[in-house]
Amino acid sequence: MTTKGPSCKQVIIPMGNENNINFMKNSFIHITNLNRNLRNAKSEVLVDFIRSDPLGITVVTNKVSLPSDFFIIKNYIKNSESIDST
Repeated sequence: MTTKGPSCKQVIIPMGNENNINFMKNSFIHITNLNRNLRNAKSEVLVDFIRSDPLGITVVTNKVSLPSDFFIIKNYIKNSESIDST
């Protein structure tokens, strides 16, 4: 899900509470890795910060994400070692 607003560019990734806690422990590393993946794809979008949300996590970007950027962010989080998919 992507939300647009005058100053908000957010990607909301739903996940359970345990995965949320595990992912947020190393959020600074995830931001660095996400930005590297986005730069490698020649995207102008960069991740500003990640915050915990009651629905999962919210990834805030500097620009509104294109579907390809959303796909990169979603796949990174889905394949992260911090996420238990079972």
